[in-house]
Amino acid sequence: MEKKYISLTYDLMLKDADGKLYKYESATRERPFQFITGIGYALDLFESNVGSLAVGESFEFEIPADKAYGEYSKENVLDLDKGIFLRDGVFDDEHVKIGAIIPLSDGQQTFNATVTNITDDKVTVDLNHPLAGENLTFKGVILESRPATDEEIDAILHPKCKGCSGDCKGGDCGSDCNCDGDCKK
Repeated sequence: MEKKYISLTYDLMLKDADGKLYKYESATRERPFQFITGIGYALDLFESNVGSLAVGESFEFEIPADKAYGEYSKENVLDLDKGIFLRDGVFDDEHVKIGAIIPLSDGQQTFNATVTNITDDKVTVDLNHPLAGENLTFKGVILESRPATDEEIDAILHPKCKGCSGDCKGGDCGSDCNCDGDCKK
């Protein structure tokens, strides 16, 4: 299947408690959403709704929660022992605070969790995606749609350094940058 490079604007709309749509986030002409189809970067139903549209075409569609980020699950809210968040024997209140998104690991996978409560001995975290349980309504316009180049596909599938934020010191980025010495100074 041909992979397509698509650039588009969108407004992502959610429903409030009264069932009225409100704008949750946007991708604008100045900062469009850009992706390549068929590599898992966008939701499947999002891709299928915009993949066949031509440049300049408008779209509006809804993706139900179970086809987007799943239903909200109370089982994904955990009370963890506060002791696992110690840094040098002290609770890490710089990073672990209500509203913070923190990485957690089960030894095999890393999960993002939102801290929802902190008590004297427990930290409550929510492992649900922030949009779990939400039907997603998208409205937008296709800005560009064309076959993706091999270079674009390779850049997505095998990300490389796009400069080292000034840490290269003469072009030597170290082993975790994967620049092969082609760093921007």
